[in-house]
This record gives sequence, structure tokens and C-alpha cells, in this order.
Amino acid sequence: MPKVQVVNMQGAPVGEIELSDNIFGITPNVPVLHSAVVSQLASLRHGTQSALLRGEVRGGGRKPWRQKGTGRARSGSSRSPVWRGGGVVFAPKPRKYGFKLPKKVRRLALHSALSSKVIEQQLIVLDALKLEEVKTREIVKLLKALQVSKKAMIVTDEVDEAVFRSASNIEGVVTMDVAGMNVVDLLNHDVLVMTKAAISKTEEVFA
Repeated sequence: MPKVQVVNMQGAPVGEIELSDNIFGITPNVPVLHSAVVSQLASLRHGTQSALLRGEVRGGGRKPWRQKGTGRARSGSSRSPVWRGGGVVFAPKPRKYGFKLPKKVRRLALHSALSSKVIEQQLIVLDALKLEEVKTREIVKLLKALQVSKKAMIVTDEVDEAVFRSASNIEGVVTMDVAGMNVVDLLNHDVLVMTKAAISKTEEVFA
């Protein structure tokens, strides 16, 4: 089992924690991570682009000129795709780009992302994270104590309104509870900060 140091909000070590091998100690599966990222980003696409087919463009009901004898190319409609103002041949239509991965694949991707944070020593475990009031400077002070100067992701076991609101306007910092963890955010942030309670819940929910 991988072991990680536990620190308090002042950045001082207060012990160690053993992490689950199945979640934090596997060899990251890169192809599965890629599939999970593509799936998640595809589901975020709006898919609202739309253009008109030749049958949907207004006009063009009358043949522009007679078939023969004019010296011009034959044409049956002024709304042909080769005409200016005509329809689009393979017009894009509103559609959903998202696709679902099997549950086991999604879980393996999350395990791979979490394990990669342990392997790269980008996981910081806090013994607890409690704020008395909503203060951005408290989160800034915490990150400074933890020597975090890059993009950070803070994960708590439950939704903590004080923590979430305090970090909401800090550039490069995102906060969420265990249920909101996802592969894209894990890979997009350089440091993962989790509370001991969040670790326990992760091992319980995603085992």
C-alpha cells in the first residue's frame, strides 16, 4: 500500500496515511485515460451548429432557364449547392456528441488518474480543512503553507460551502467534493489536495 504524509493546515506533518492499492496504487492505464477524457469533453460540446439543406432553402421552385439552347449549363434550381445562396450538401445539424463509457472503464480511468498523482508526488493529504467564515485569504494562506504555487484541485468529503466560496475566485484553483471528482479536472491540475475524510470516502465509494 502506498503511504503519504498527512499535514495540517499550517503545512506541518502530523502523521502518515496508507492508501488503497486498488485506487491509489495501480499502474495508470493511458488508453483508458484518453477514452475518459474524450468522452467527458465530447459531452460538453453543445452540438447546436446548423445549416440548411437544398430542400430547406427558400425559393428555387422554378427552373431558372430552359434545358437546351441557351449556351449555359443546365440547371434545375437556383438553390442548388453549386449556386450562391443555395443549400449545403452535407449540412451540419444539431446533434449530441457525447458517448458513455462502461462503468468499469470510467472507474479504471479515475483510479488511473488518482494513482498518477501519487506516483508523481502531486497528492497532498490534509488532516482536516475547516474554515470559520468565507475568506479567500484563508485558502491563499493554506496554499502558501502547503507550498502550492501551481494549479490546484481541493477535494473534500462533502460539499463545504465556506471552502468552495473562499476558493471560487482564486485563479487556477478548483474545489469539489468526492462525488464531483472527474478525470479531466484531475489531469488538468498540477496538485491534488485531499482531506483524510475525502480519502476515506473515495476508497469507500470507488472501491
